[in-house]
Amino acid sequence: MDSPKQAVCSAEKELGRMRTQFVEKVTAENLTQLLEALVTDNVLNELEKERIQEMNQTRADKARDFIDTVKKKGEKACRIMISHLRTIDPTVSCQLGLSSGPSAPLGCSSMCQNNHKSVLKKKFQCVFEGVARAGNPTLLNQIYTELYITEGGTAEVNQEHEVRQIETASRKPYRPETTIRLEDIFKGPPGKEQPVRRVLTMGGAGFGKTLLTQKFTLDWAEDKTNQDIQFIFPFPFRELNVLKEKKFSLVELVHRFFTETKEAGICRFEDFQVVFIFDGLDECRLPLDFHSTEILTDPRESTSVVLLLTNLIKGNLLPSAHLWITTRPAAANQIPSDCVDMVTEIRGFTDPQKEEYFKKRFTNEKRSSRIISHIKTSRSLHIMCHIPVFCWITATVLEHMLRTTEVRKLPKTLTEMYIHFLVVQVKVKKVKYDGGAETDPPWSPESRKMIESLGKLAFEQLQKGNLIFYESDLTECGIDIRAASVYSGVFTQIFKEERGLYQDEVFCFVHLSVQEFLAALHVHLTFINTGVNLLEEQQTDKHFYQSAVDKALQSPNGHLDLFLRFLLGLSLQTNQSRLQGLLKQTSSPQTNQEVVQYIKKKLNENLPAEKSINLFHCLNELNDRFLVKEIQQALSSGSLSTDKLSPAEWSALVFTLLSSEEDLDEFDLKKYAASEEALLRLMPVVKASNKALLSGCNLSERSCGALFSVSLESSNLIELDLNNNDLKDSGVMLLSSGLKSLQCNLHILRLSGCLITEHGCASLATALRSNSQLRELDLSYNHPGEAGEKQLKQLRMDIRVEPSGEQWLRPGLRKYSCQLTIDTNTVNKNLKLSDNNRKVTHVKKIQSYPDHPDRFDDCPQLLCTDPLTGRCYWEVEWRGDIEISVSYRGIRRKGHITDCGFRSNDQSWSLRCSDNGYSVWHSKRQICSTSSSSDFDIVAVYVDCLAGTVSFYRISSDNLIHLHTLKITITEPLYPGFRLRSNTVSSVSPPVRQTFVRLLKI
Repeated sequence: MDSPKQAVCSAEKELGRMRTQFVEKVTAENLTQLLEALVTDNVLNELEKERIQEMNQTRADKARDFIDTVKKKGEKACRIMISHLRTIDPTVSCQLGLSSGPSAPLGCSSMCQNNHKSVLKKKFQCVFEGVARAGNPTLLNQIYTELYITEGGTAEVNQEHEVRQIETASRKPYRPETTIRLEDIFKGPPGKEQPVRRVLTMGGAGFGKTLLTQKFTLDWAEDKTNQDIQFIFPFPFRELNVLKEKKFSLVELVHRFFTETKEAGICRFEDFQVVFIFDGLDECRLPLDFHSTEILTDPRESTSVVLLLTNLIKGNLLPSAHLWITTRPAAANQIPSDCVDMVTEIRGFTDPQKEEYFKKRFTNEKRSSRIISHIKTSRSLHIMCHIPVFCWITATVLEHMLRTTEVRKLPKTLTEMYIHFLVVQVKVKKVKYDGGAETDPPWSPESRKMIESLGKLAFEQLQKGNLIFYESDLTECGIDIRAASVYSGVFTQIFKEERGLYQDEVFCFVHLSVQEFLAALHVHLTFINTGVNLLEEQQTDKHFYQSAVDKALQSPNGHLDLFLRFLLGLSLQTNQSRLQGLLKQTSSPQTNQEVVQYIKKKLNENLPAEKSINLFHCLNELNDRFLVKEIQQALSSGSLSTDKLSPAEWSALVFTLLSSEEDLDEFDLKKYAASEEALLRLMPVVKASNKALLSGCNLSERSCGALFSVSLESSNLIELDLNNNDLKDSGVMLLSSGLKSLQCNLHILRLSGCLITEHGCASLATALRSNSQLRELDLSYNHPGEAGEKQLKQLRMDIRVEPSGEQWLRPGLRKYSCQLTIDTNTVNKNLKLSDNNRKVTHVKKIQSYPDHPDRFDDCPQLLCTDPLTGRCYWEVEWRGDIEISVSYRGIRRKGHITDCGFRSNDQSWSLRCSDNGYSVWHSKRQICSTSSSSDFDIVAVYVDCLAGTVSFYRISSDNLIHLHTLKITITEPLYPGFRLRSNTVSSVSPPVRQTFVRLLKI
């Protein structure tokens, strides 16, 4: 961090500067004290003192005479006078702007800095993770797990529920990112030349933003890092809220919060390297107005806290100071982008960091391993552990369960976890504060009343969107403030008495999810006890849980998603029994089944992906996993057929793929269905992947519109393969609009063989000139024309346009058609050629072909003459039981069929076609199979030698239906080949039609 430019100013000049203000502000008493002090120090003599104190002079005249007399005495006298003034009246000296910088006498700034560090160390060296343990605090340095800070780009508005955001984050495939070390937060990432003065750090609730600022401050206070900083002043916004109606100067505000600076007379903060930390912008209730034209530049001028903050952030006030602001994403846009030099993001815990946390929390290796293993068995718990605070909640529950009981079943759903968390907190309160025993029942009239009141507060504040609340809010819900402070596992008291502030105390739940759980509990209790549905303004006959599902689905940003999971989870008899003494058990299997069926009905209504995903989480809370297990089994067995999937089953497939522990680095649409409908259904999976392989999937302009929307969002997608889709110029223009977006992270785009002309290329060139993210563009097998090629070549990136030409504007794969010629020297003697060597039939009669070393002796198969190059496509009519293959020329010709036959070795790859369907083979291994009712069909083969792909299609009504695509490493030229199997006929079998293949003309 660069040091600020120091104000080099002599004491004599300082007196001259402040003369007028000194005359106005110095009191008669202070003037007398100054005179006596300067006489004692032999700066003034008794005669001078008496002259200044003449009775006929006013106070102002005496002050004017005094300061002029001292100035005439020279530099040393002026320094002594300033030193005494600081001691006699620090407030006036600050108001006069007297420097206490590094060059000031008496070393007061150094002493103040040490005192300030001591205060901060005392404040931040210990943390209480929700449950305060008297006499057994946790050291921050001991529990702290390093968080990843990444440069976050822009402070975009994200109004989605943060659980949706962490689920999205948990699906992000690994991608190397530039991280910023905590101690380097004001240096920015490598290559950032502009100085970083104002940093905005975003992160969800419970991600560790506050802990991060505390660790930064503690490391400085312990002389570990950033020792070029002279003062760090942390200000939580929730503490500033209560000063809304008051007026302060910046100096007075600092003095109010950090009294050691006032005692030392430090008031010229422009002479120091200062960092202000403003934590929790999302909790700010101050009306920050950055459009106000009122400019404030003097740190000693009193004004509203709002004007202080806005002018400090704008840089009008104390422009040399560094600012660090933290916020949840939804509030990030409160500060204009031109008032932020760098946006960073805390991503929460990665999977290794989750394990690191639990290993630090539990020194017993066996216990930590069991806890980690258990969390991995529940996808919902594992995802939520992305939030550091949820790791603490989980650790609290599991530690208590493993320590106190013979545990056979640990909580697997969120509702189970939060019920146990609530019970643990009630038991802690009962033992710690009420003198009860560990074995006593947790629920008493007092604890029931407390939880009911907390639930009411949670629900009412959740409806208002408030995460922090004040004494009046608590009183309305019948909560005693002292009781709330004691109950620190659920409530956290924010203001500390030692700060010297006398405003109302501020409270919040330990995490938003705890507030949502208690809100759901309150709604459930109210309905059970009174029959009133708090979710409906007008009571209806609609089922209670069904109305909750509808209410959550109506929320545009998912703000009731987690609330709904908890509410439905509370409907289970097993969960109600855990709250026996608080809840009356009202659950019935019929009620639960009705809710399950209602959710499945909703899933068939083509809901947006995020809404359907939450409904699957709801089914999980209801212990119904039938749909998902059905899809999982089909995927694992390779029997998934997407032809007849219902909307609910499509949603289950999306949920399964997104919930899978497998890396989403690459998504290949052909694995599921090479169709536009499949792409649109699986778009959330595309968004979550690094690489999307969509080549040859019959996509159109409609798909480009959907992909355009993905590019405008914070997508993971960096590589997009759209080769061989008839997108045309209109589709490419839609994609181009997305490429202009700053949110578009695409590095590689493949549009080969997409019927693109000069117009589409011009649109791409225009878009790419405004966004330099793209590094590689494939436009081969299109027709850009001379003008299009010229525009593309001006772009500084790897662009491929050859081969090109008008001949590539033919729709579909037939543009790559090649004329196959059968190599008659390879044809087995049980194969008969006809139709000008275009048709091959399997016959019993041995054909009179001459002997040749290339001929297949025992295997009824053949190869074609010419090797495949570039992109090749051919179509084959078939009947019976045949194999269509590509093979290396060196495949064996002599010997048993198990060695020489296509599919039986590592030299060839085959599609077997028969009455039973289709199957793909390589090296004696069946890769996939699909059934078909047809015994007479047409099959197409497409080979891309450069990409190393071999694709097989079935043709029906002139449409290509994708069967399978092989990805192979081609080490030598490939040749097309065919194998025809003989039909074995018993005496009672019906007549069998001939087995043949015919090469079709295209």
